[in-house]
Amino acid sequence: MELFIKLGLSPTLCKALADAKFTEPTPIQAGTIPLGLAGKDVLGGASTGSGKTLAFGAPIIEKITPGAGVQALIMVPTRELAEQVSQELRKFSRYFDIVTEAVYGGVGIEPQMRRLRHAEIVVGTPGRLLDHLERRTLNLSMVRFLVLDEADRMLDMGFVDDVTSIIEHCPKERQTFLFSATLSSDINQIAKRYMKHPEQVAIDSYVDPSKLKQIFYDVPKELKFSLLFHLLQHEHPGLIMVFCNTQRNTDFVANQLSAQGIDATAIHGGLSQNQRTRVMEHFKSNKVSVLVCTDVAGRGLDVKGVSHVYNYDIPNAAKDYVHRVGRTARAGADGIAINVVSVYDYDNFREVLKHADMNIEQVALPEFARVSIAPTEHDRRFGRSGAGGYSRGGSRGGSFGRGGSRGGDRRAGSSRDVRRSFRSGSRSSGRSYGGSSGSRGGGSRGRSSDGERSSSGYSQQSSYRA
Repeated sequence: MELFIKLGLSPTLCKALADAKFTEPTPIQAGTIPLGLAGKDVLGGASTGSGKTLAFGAPIIEKITPGAGVQALIMVPTRELAEQVSQELRKFSRYFDIVTEAVYGGVGIEPQMRRLRHAEIVVGTPGRLLDHLERRTLNLSMVRFLVLDEADRMLDMGFVDDVTSIIEHCPKERQTFLFSATLSSDINQIAKRYMKHPEQVAIDSYVDPSKLKQIFYDVPKELKFSLLFHLLQHEHPGLIMVFCNTQRNTDFVANQLSAQGIDATAIHGGLSQNQRTRVMEHFKSNKVSVLVCTDVAGRGLDVKGVSHVYNYDIPNAAKDYVHRVGRTARAGADGIAINVVSVYDYDNFREVLKHADMNIEQVALPEFARVSIAPTEHDRRFGRSGAGGYSRGGSRGGSFGRGGSRGGDRRAGSSRDVRRSFRSGSRSSGRSYGGSSGSRGGGSRGRSSDGERSSSGYSQQSSYRA
């Protein structure tokens, strides 16, 4: 606790930190807390898991006046992060007479309206905050502290107009904290417009690159799920996260893994908030070992003990790849990121290799059996049999292997250095199926309240069944 006391924190707050097993500040905390206590605006470059909540929370807790209305507003991009940040702040302020309330969509607004009457700190998502402002159930006229957490994520999700509208409801005389994993030109523009001479605090990634191993497999699209199942069968890790680009693919992978006996569950923006909360509680408590998710779980959630990250779909932006693999190799622990790359992922993977500055090694395909795919509700509706698998423009049933081998088992051929060709751009799939080319077929593309691809459209990436 001596190091926290040297940062200027009170014995009361240090007692709460000791109860929470905090022993020494992280770099972002050491850089931000003294500036925050001195009343400075802070522009922080830090990723999830770096300790940002205490970095901005400590100065706020020390300066809040109990019973004086809402004095601190913290905007976050997702429901899960709103709940996580509010829980952390309650833990830090346990010896202070301070009420923290989380507001987000997907749950009833009436209980939030009642609890907001007694709150000094509000943590919320932009959409629900605007709902309360329109209903006049949230008064921001007394706000002294404004925090934009995961600001780059909020911009990526299209919340820029909502965020600026909410900021306009806050007093101009305030202290502002802005945290972002990437300090882009858009972030700098917001800082220039809404912050006063901000002090910049940037730290290196909380992920230890020396502890993070990154590999990829180049696999035929018909065998993509079969490879994933084989790899999961032969791993003996802790918690595993498997990332997909769409809600439909997320459900498909989770359901198929469960049908094959893998303890897996799915989370995405199409679930209710109660469902999402329950899923995360089960995952964090090790009741399930494999979490299949969209990028809604790739940012903001501090899940400890993730040993493996699988990219079943390659994201269409390098920064999303960085955020995904940043779920593992944290705080000195070893981790591995495995990319399952097929023809639909080539364009996206090329972008990752070009911009992410990551050392991703190609690994030869192991020998593995083709998995029989269980029929989904979509298959049953359209009279398809899931057992043999289905590939749009490809083959049905049987097994496919490069080099012409067919049968129940497949042995990988000699490994080719496709990494070089990805970097040079010589490979082309003709069409990007990794999430950048939209939707196709029955229905229009949808977007959830968390800004992710929904299952209302027929996703090209999810058209294959193996």
